[in-house]
Amino acid sequence: MSSEEFTVTPWSVEGDIDYDKLMQKFGTEKISPELEARIEKIAGEVHPMLKLGYFFSHRDLDKILTEYEKGNKFYLYTGRGPSGKIHMGHLLPWIFTKYLQEKFDVNLIFQLTDDEKFLYSDQKSMEEVSKYTQENILDIIAIGFDPKKTKILIDTKDIKRIYPIALEIAKRITFSTVKAVFGFENSTNIGMIGFPPIQAAPCFLPSIIEGRPTPVLIPAAIDQDPYWRVTRDIAEKMGYPKPAQIHSKFLPGLGMQGKMSSSIPETAIFTTDTDDVVDKKISSTFTGGQPTVDLQRKLGANFSICPVFWYLRYFFDTEKESDERSRKCKGGQLLCGECKCNLKDATKPFLSEFKKQREKAKDQVDKFMFD
Repeated sequence: MSSEEFTVTPWSVEGDIDYDKLMQKFGTEKISPELEARIEKIAGEVHPMLKLGYFFSHRDLDKILTEYEKGNKFYLYTGRGPSGKIHMGHLLPWIFTKYLQEKFDVNLIFQLTDDEKFLYSDQKSMEEVSKYTQENILDIIAIGFDPKKTKILIDTKDIKRIYPIALEIAKRITFSTVKAVFGFENSTNIGMIGFPPIQAAPCFLPSIIEGRPTPVLIPAAIDQDPYWRVTRDIAEKMGYPKPAQIHSKFLPGLGMQGKMSSSIPETAIFTTDTDDVVDKKISSTFTGGQPTVDLQRKLGANFSICPVFWYLRYFFDTEKESDERSRKCKGGQLLCGECKCNLKDATKPFLSEFKKQREKAKDQVDKFMFD
């Protein structure tokens, strides 16, 4: 794969992603300064992830805000495919979702697609997926979502709640459509072919819960967009509002290219990693630096391809600190070892506190489940 090629699907993200090209390919809109200003007016502040461009793209976010300004609250809906342990890249969209829940005072449905992860993987048993499901729930709760306004939906456990809606969706979507959108082939198992309506169903569940058409906003990484594209095509035919979306970028992995991945453990920092493991992973992280100190002092480094920079920018640095870091990096005044030390010093206490919240979550699981 050349440096100009990239792949973004719900199951694979590879290459050096050009987000402008990706928006054009998917047909989404860039979040404008005007839209940010509207959010700030309602929320009282713009979250750093929005201001720094981590959340960068949307569908119908403007319409969601218009309805909200009229007094019509929306639901939040996001999800997680429990294929492994949770890493820091997973946390960013969830932290932003918590901000939305708090500032807009709205309900959240959090779907765990355990069925998809079983169907997609030839290696994982349902027992293994179920184990990850229970572990992932602790990470979700540890984010700090309001238990009175948050429900976790597990596909295999809550299928009776999902299936009637999924049937209505499935009846309106043809195989040619999902084949074109998702790239299904003759060798694709029929479980995967039939899965998209299951992931679409929570878009309409709030309308059923509330007994009236209820808007839904989906904060999620842009690789999940194909599901909502198909869902939006049939929403109004079913009498529901089209689900709106706000898309995030990917936190880069610790390797050369691509997003952080649970399936490649060395590219990810997990919420359960020990300090020693964190030190080891960050020490061996790929950076945008030069081969030698002298060259870096002379030529500067490329922060734009450096995972250490983006970790610090999205998680720990203020905007001012991050801009100064990029300036010094580019000018050769900052060495990669210094940034790695900064990241280690910030990550370890962050994970320490998160582990405490994760432990407390063990006693709160029932509060978040559907009855």
